[in-house]
Amino acid sequence: MPNDYFQFQQFRVEQGNCAMKVSTDACLLGAAANLASATRLLDIGTGTGLLALMAAQRHPTVEIVAIEIDKAAAAQAAANAAASTWASRLAVHACSLAEYTARLSLADADLRFSHIICNPPFFKESMPSADAARNTARHVSPESLSFEELTEFSVRFLAPGGRLTVLLPPPEMVRFAQAALAAGLARTSCLLVRHRPGGRVTRHISEYGRDNVALQERELLIHPGTGPEYTEAFRALLAGFYLAF
Repeated sequence: MPNDYFQFQQFRVEQGNCAMKVSTDACLLGAAANLASATRLLDIGTGTGLLALMAAQRHPTVEIVAIEIDKAAAAQAAANAAASTWASRLAVHACSLAEYTARLSLADADLRFSHIICNPPFFKESMPSADAARNTARHVSPESLSFEELTEFSVRFLAPGGRLTVLLPPPEMVRFAQAALAAGLARTSCLLVRHRPGGRVTRHISEYGRDNVALQERELLIHPGTGPEYTEAFRALLAGFYLAF
């Protein structure tokens, strides 16, 4: 059983009321996302609030909005944000993306984000969990956030030069890239994650934008061999976050 909290160097994530706990995937996404020139960031499906907190730590001035459809998780994310050093720059809303879109449309038609970050549901063929909240967060269903919904929102609410960054397994990233292209977004960069030398790529962290530029790919290896040790590249990426680093 995972702990009810995860302690980072500069903040603590309480997670007892969240279906999705702190994971290596989420930590990689939060650390690898390009936040250059960030001014206003949206974290879609924030869960514990981890990605929002990592963004707040990495960028000293960015204003961050986080939305979460599960009310218990949203309340915990809000509490984690309030307990952090960056509480004044973090706002958490308990709502779906559709509900948040309606709020934006009514409040300010010109409201835009410089960055959007998301780890969308992607399990499609695997057996769903008995935990309904975990299914909502991890498994594709009629009620879950769709790739089309996410890409269409991003096209509408990204500022000029804005970036959308998502983490997905390779097959799902192919489908996401197709949805993004149909909506008017091109993939500009991709970080391919492998656990060990010679192993398959398990995750893609990809960035999308309106500019059609040459795709830049790079790789990250988590472990240098069969043991539990971490590569220098992985340690460097998470150096400001993990206590052990």
